[in-house]
Amino acid sequence: MTDIDVAGQLAAIHRDVQLKAASTGPDGGEVVAVLLRREYTADAADVWNALTDPDRLRRWFLPVTGDLRPGGAFQTEGNAGGEILTCDAPRLLRVTWGDAASIVALRLTPVDDDRTTVELEHSVPLAMAGNGAGAFYVGPGWDLALIGLDLHLTGHPDVQGVDSGPQGPEIGRGSTAAWRAAVQASGTATPEEIDAGESLALAQFAPTPQS
Repeated sequence: MTDIDVAGQLAAIHRDVQLKAASTGPDGGEVVAVLLRREYTADAADVWNALTDPDRLRRWFLPVTGDLRPGGAFQTEGNAGGEILTCDAPRLLRVTWGDAASIVALRLTPVDDDRTTVELEHSVPLAMAGNGAGAFYVGPGWDLALIGLDLHLTGHPDVQGVDSGPQGPEIGRGSTAAWRAAVQASGTATPEEIDAGESLALAQFAPTPQS
């Protein structure tokens, strides 16, 4: 397997955690919003196709089945399913993710003819996340997805094996550290909550090898 630049890949992602008013839903309230942003060397049409075409999704993300149109339901293999809320090519994709109140939005913005910025926002009610340290449950996983998308778009031959290969623990540790910094900067969790979230993320994304 070809090595990847782990530090460079992680540094290319901007991360933010916010508490903000819910934009939808009958009861309002606050949501914890986990935001990732990254620029890709590809035009918006190609990035959009990589994000929405099932044949391409299985090459860098997961196999996806279902009724892949607005109002339809989808299921990813071994992970969450949901409903497609908005599909405005090549600008905005909004879906529920595992729960009707868990919303993932992907926003594409062309930088020029050959570069596109992707912004991924995952928001859940504060009552579900508990506090901003809930970012540890989803942030590292979305880091892996954005890294996988870059490797796919640049022709890397082993996208699916990166997180489970020898560099997987390095990616997991680096991602967890980056999310710790983001949660700390947000002021949305106590030090004890951050420590607990970090421990859970390390156990999931950078487990210690069993002797």
